[in-house]
Amino acid sequence: MKEFMRKILGLSLAAALVFSLAGCGAKEEAGGKIVNVGVTDSLGGLNPFVIDQTEINKYAVGLMFLPLMELDSELNFQGMLADSVTTEDNIHFVVHINDEAVWSDGTPVTAEDLEYTVRRLASPVVNNTTLMLYAFEGIGDDGFVEEGAESVAGIRILDDKTVEFTSKYPMALTTFENTYARYLHTMPKHVIEQFSEEELLTADWFNHPDVINGPFLLTGFDNDHYISYEANESYWKGAPKIDKLNIRIVDASQIYAGLQSGEIDITHHTMTAIPQEDFESIEALENVETVYGAPITNQSAFIQTANIPDARVRQALVYAIDRQQLVDQLLKGHGEVVDGFLSSASPFFSEEVTPIPYDPEKAKALLEEAGWDGSQTLRFYVNSGDSTFVNGAQVLVAQWAAVGINVEVQTVDLATLMTVAGSTDYDILAVQYTYAPVDPYPDVDWLLSGEGSWTGYHSDEISEALAGTQQTSDIEKIKELYAVVDKKVQEDVPMFSAYIISAQGAVSKRLSGAAPSAYGFFNNVQNWDVAE
Repeated sequence: MKEFMRKILGLSLAAALVFSLAGCGAKEEAGGKIVNVGVTDSLGGLNPFVIDQTEINKYAVGLMFLPLMELDSELNFQGMLADSVTTEDNIHFVVHINDEAVWSDGTPVTAEDLEYTVRRLASPVVNNTTLMLYAFEGIGDDGFVEEGAESVAGIRILDDKTVEFTSKYPMALTTFENTYARYLHTMPKHVIEQFSEEELLTADWFNHPDVINGPFLLTGFDNDHYISYEANESYWKGAPKIDKLNIRIVDASQIYAGLQSGEIDITHHTMTAIPQEDFESIEALENVETVYGAPITNQSAFIQTANIPDARVRQALVYAIDRQQLVDQLLKGHGEVVDGFLSSASPFFSEEVTPIPYDPEKAKALLEEAGWDGSQTLRFYVNSGDSTFVNGAQVLVAQWAAVGINVEVQTVDLATLMTVAGSTDYDILAVQYTYAPVDPYPDVDWLLSGEGSWTGYHSDEISEALAGTQQTSDIEKIKELYAVVDKKVQEDVPMFSAYIISAQGAVSKRLSGAAPSAYGFFNNVQNWDVAE
C-alpha cells in the first residue's frame, strides 16, 4: 500500500522519457502545431468509471469527455456539454444538453447518454464513491443502486436533451453545479452499453476511446510520465487550432528548464507545483509570461483524529509552526495564512476568524496539559510532486520537534497519497486542496463527515451550519455560517492550513488563447493557437 518516493535513477529515466516525446514546444513542425502542458501531479487513470476526482484525472478525461459545466477563470459557471442547469426549489435540477452537442462519430449526445452514465457510475460493481451520488433519490446512502438497475428514481429523462436530477434534501444550485455538473463526464451509451458492469472497470476501449464529445482524442499515456492527444477534427464547438496536445508529467525541478527551452509551453496553477526557488528565474525568462493567481489553493494538512484524539495536541501542532514564515520564505510572499477552509478569494471569507499565532510556548503548555510524553512518532504523508511543500514539511518537522512532537515524513506520489488517504492509515496527511471559492460545501462536509473521512471528525454544530448554507442565497448569511465552521475547526483542529498559495503560472509568448489559471484552463482549448 505504501509506495515511497522514486529514487533519483527513476526520476532521471522519467525525465528522459518525457522530454523525448514528439514536439519541442509550441511550434509548427512536421507533426503540426504541438502544445505541451507541464504538470507535476501523476495521473491516476483515464477511465471515468474508475478514477478519483483529483484535478489531473478530471482534466485529462475532460479533454475527451466534457463535463456538463465548468468554472471559468472569473469563477463563473460556463456551459460545457450542457448549456443550462436550473432549479426552482433546490431539490429538482434540470440539466439541458447543448442542442449542438454530437459525438465524434456524428451521433447526437442525448439525455439517454447522461442518464446511462450516471446509472452505471452508481453501480455497486463499479464501486466509485467519489461522486457522492447518495444525494439523489433512488440511490442508497452508500452511493449505489442495485446491480444491473434499469432506472433511478432521482435521475429522469424529460426529453432527448434534458435530464432532471432530484435531490433527497435541499442543495444550493452552486453545489449541484460544482459537485456534480463539473465532474460528470457523459459517455456514449451506444458504445459502452456493449460492456457489462464488470467490464466497465477493465475494458481496453477506455485506454483509446474512439467516440468522444470533447476536443481531443487520446493517443497514448503513461501514468507517471505523459498523456498525449490529437485534435478531434469533428469537435462540435469547432476543430482545435492545434494538432496535438501533450500533458507532460515532470518533476517540479524540471519546470524551469522546460519553460526556458520551450519544451513546456504552459503550466497550470494547481496541477503544476513550481518550486519557490524558481519563481524569480521564471519571471526573468524572456520567452514566457508569468501569472500569479488568486490565493485559492490550500496546502491542507488533515489530522486523523482517531489517532490524535486530544484536541489540545492538535492545537499544539498549529501553535508550534510559523506559518507566516512559510509564506514569506517558501512562497516569497505569494500567499496567505488562514484558519479553516476559506481563503480571501471566496465571497464567503470572514476576517473574523483570526489565524492561530505562532506560539511555541503555548504549544508546550497544551502538550503538558494533555499529558503528551513525546514517545509517539506521528506519520506525516506528503506529495512528492510538490517540492515546495516537501521542503516546507521539513521546516514543520523541526518546529514540532522543538516543542516535543516527533514527526516522520513519508514522501509519496499523488496517486499513492490518495490511496493512503482512503486507508486512513496515517496521522497527518498534507495535500494541495482547492476548495471551490464559490461553493466549498461538499468538500468541507465530506472531510468532516466522521469515521471514514480524511479527518475522522464530526461536529453537530458544523453540520448544522453547513446545512444552512444550502438553504439560502444571502451571501452575508452564508458568510456567517462558514465563519461558524472555521471557528469550530480552529478550536478542534481536525485539519489546518499550512498556507494558501497564490500560485505562479507561466505561458510561452508564442502561445495565444491560453493562460495559466486554476479554473477554466481547458474550457476553450479549441481556440489555443501558436503565433506565427
